[in-house]
Amino acid sequence: MAVARPIRFLGVGCVALAFFLIFQYLRPAPTIPPPGVVVGNGDKIESMDRDPLLDPIGEPDGHLWRHTEHDYSPNNANSPRINATLLSLVRNEELGQLIPTMKQLEATWNHKYNYPWTFFNDVPFTDEFKKRTQEVTTAKCEYHIIPKEHWEMPSWVSQELYEESAKILKENNVQYAGKVSYHQMCRWNSGMFYRHPALDNMQYYWRVEPNVKFFCDVDYDVFRYMQDNNKTYGFNINLFDSPESIPSLWPETIKFLAAHPEYIHENNAMAWLVDSTRRPDNNIKAHGYSTCHFWSNFEIADLSFWRSQKYEDYFTHLDRTGGFFYERWGDAPVHSIALGLFEDARNIHWFDPLAARSLLS
Repeated sequence: MAVARPIRFLGVGCVALAFFLIFQYLRPAPTIPPPGVVVGNGDKIESMDRDPLLDPIGEPDGHLWRHTEHDYSPNNANSPRINATLLSLVRNEELGQLIPTMKQLEATWNHKYNYPWTFFNDVPFTDEFKKRTQEVTTAKCEYHIIPKEHWEMPSWVSQELYEESAKILKENNVQYAGKVSYHQMCRWNSGMFYRHPALDNMQYYWRVEPNVKFFCDVDYDVFRYMQDNNKTYGFNINLFDSPESIPSLWPETIKFLAAHPEYIHENNAMAWLVDSTRRPDNNIKAHGYSTCHFWSNFEIADLSFWRSQKYEDYFTHLDRTGGFFYERWGDAPVHSIALGLFEDARNIHWFDPLAARSLLS
C-alpha cells in the first residue's frame, strides 16, 4: 500500500532531525575560550574553571549610555530610560532578605538610572512591604498579584501522581521536591511571568531575588546596552543542575524538536547543551543533557524571546507533560535549553562586571 505523501514528508523530516542531532552530539568537544560572549554554532561557551571575580573588572565595548551624560532623574518623562524594569517574585516574609539586596543594587547602579521595580506575589503585599521597599528607592515601585490560573497546579496534573513523584524525588535527595510552591514558582518563572498584564509594555527585565549580593559599581545603562547591541539574554554564572531533578526534560525536548526542527537556530549552542566531558555522569542521568545552565536568579533578558512562538510552543509542550510537578524542572534549565537551541548564540551576553552572587546554596 502506498504511504500518504504527508506521512512520507514527516518520516523524511524525522530522519533528517535524527541525523542532525547525532552530528551535533558526535562533534569533537569544543575548545573553551577565556570568559567573554557566547559565540559560534554552539561550539564555545564561558569557561568556569576559575573564579571570574579574579579577572579585571571592565565594561563592554561600544557606546554606553551614562547617567553623567543624560538626565535619568526619576520624574523626567523624557529620560533615555527604555521600557524595562527590575523584576522580583518575592513573599512578604522575605522582606528582610530583599531590603539589603535592593539597597546594594540601588547603591551600585539604579540610583543613577531610576528604572522601576515590579514586585510579584501570589498573595497581596502587606503595607509594611510596600512602605519599606519604596523607602529604598526613588524609582517607581509597583506591586502585583499573580492570577490564580498562572500559579495553581494545572488541571491536567494529578495531585496523587505528584505526591508519589515527590516521595521518589525526596529519596533521591532532590531539594524542595515536596514543596508545591517551589514547583509553582519554577513553572511561573519558566512560562507564566511574561504573560502578566503588568509587563505588557515592558521589553526588558532584570530579575532580582532576595539574598543576592551586588558587589561592583556599574556606570552604564545595562538595558540600553542590551537594546543597542541586540542582546537577548544576559547572565553571569553557569552552573550544573541536579540530573535527578530533570531526567525527562531533555528527552521531551528531543520530542519537541522532532516536531519543530525549523525552530533550531543555525548558530545554536547545542554542543554546550550536550557536552559530556565536564560532568559525564550528569549527561548520562539527564539522558543526553549536560545539565549546565545559566543561573536564572540573575538574568537580564528581552521579553520578546519568551513571547515568541517558538518559545511559547516549547513551554506548552513541556507544561503539558506535567514535568514541572512530577519532576522538579527549574526555570534555569528550561530557559537555558531554549536559548541554546532557538537563539543566535552571539546574542547571549556574559555580564561578569555586574558581579552578583547568591547567598543561597
